[in-house]
Amino acid sequence: MIITTTETIPNKEIAEVLGVARGSTVRARNVGRDIFAGLKNIVGGEISEYTKLQAESREQALQRMEHDAHKLGADAIVNVRLATSMVMQGASEILAYGTAVKLK
Repeated sequence: MIITTTETIPNKEIAEVLGVARGSTVRARNVGRDIFAGLKNIVGGEISEYTKLQAESREQALQRMEHDAHKLGADAIVNVRLATSMVMQGASEILAYGTAVKLK
């Protein structure tokens, strides 16, 4: 499956637009990560525990989007975007979405 943030794929022609493919995940912080993050907040620097949590969340959302595109019969997903929103205190959603297409 080709996944791209561009509207087209070089040397490929889009034969059919199948619709929006989407995948999301909602993740919450946990006490262990919060303790380390609190300590890091005192001394400054990157909060690697949260960076790792966000990276894992993005990958899961992208995998779910790809799975959704497969169900639509897509060969590729173009114009892929990521969005995030806070669902509640300490929990956020990451949404991956794009246009599922069939290639010639």
